[in-house]
Amino acid sequence: MNESLSTILIVDDSPENLAVLNELLQPAYRVRVATSGEKALQLAVTSPSPDLILLDVMMPGMDGYEVFSRLRADPRTRDIPVIFVTAMDSTEAEMRGLEIGAVDYITKPIVPLIVLARVRTQMELKQARDWLRDQNAFLEAEVARRMGENLLIQDVSIFALAHLAETRDPETGNHLRRTQGYVHALADHLQNHPRFSEFLTAANITLLTKSAPLHDIGKVGIPDHILLKPGKLTPEEWEIMKTHAQLGSQAIEQAEHDITQPVKFLELAKEIAHWHHERWDGSGYPDGLAGDAIPISARLMAMADVFDALINRRVYKEPFSFATAREIIVAENGRQFDPDVVAAFLAIFDVFETIATRYSDTEGR
Repeated sequence: MNESLSTILIVDDSPENLAVLNELLQPAYRVRVATSGEKALQLAVTSPSPDLILLDVMMPGMDGYEVFSRLRADPRTRDIPVIFVTAMDSTEAEMRGLEIGAVDYITKPIVPLIVLARVRTQMELKQARDWLRDQNAFLEAEVARRMGENLLIQDVSIFALAHLAETRDPETGNHLRRTQGYVHALADHLQNHPRFSEFLTAANITLLTKSAPLHDIGKVGIPDHILLKPGKLTPEEWEIMKTHAQLGSQAIEQAEHDITQPVKFLELAKEIAHWHHERWDGSGYPDGLAGDAIPISARLMAMADVFDALINRRVYKEPFSFATAREIIVAENGRQFDPDVVAAFLAIFDVFETIATRYSDTEGR
């Protein structure tokens, strides 16, 4: 038997009708026959699955309408086209068959040329539908693959830019990975909090996490003698150091101007870069924002950035222990940090410790 042939299931309780249709449709098609509705339902889910079903309406026990109903209820058979074949030649009977979803309606006694023409038409339509389905599946897979590639390129580009800033400050090590992890952990913990839930959707948490590594990109614009100075900065030097927040947001804003449509993660990255040094009490920089005027993204980044700076070595300080860093942050509750962000930090402090340990710098703490 030619395995490439399409399969037709003929359902009729009359052996004579089965014989006539079987002889007519072979050898152009692979033909299977069933003499009852129950048998038809069994064969419909047996390999090879039928490409078309010729279904008699008037059968003892389960009639054709019931068989059709069960075929449509089964996900495995609901898309198989069905042609009703019946001795009932009334317009009402034909309309009923078409209304419930049959693709065609043939009356007995059958006319061979009509049967062949209608079967051929339905087979061509099914082949076209199958081809379109396969093409759509291929296109969907291709779109998903390319989107995955684009997201990977985007992530690599973000870290390349962020690491560019870190090359100016070699002691920060895995700072990007750690702060990204802290921000994600805080956002995940606060997503159901009434003050944060509207902003911290699943999509925004993903974008926020993606944006976090760009928080200090503005440091590329700070002179080495200030950025790498081992001692305390003079007031003049400190004013220059503080400009890295605006330099970073301006660089990201320029990137936004160079593209044709808004990119959400760049909006968040710009917020983080610009305002992650603001303080809850309004004494931060560069704009002296206070309380809820500070974007949530920047509030979370502030906590992540400060904690990581406390527990790691910098040119101007030795690392503090986890416990000491925790005490310092608690002391700044309501002054430097949003109290609810501090509460979240304390609730998941073990997660912060885990992230810090996993991505610790090779020099240790």
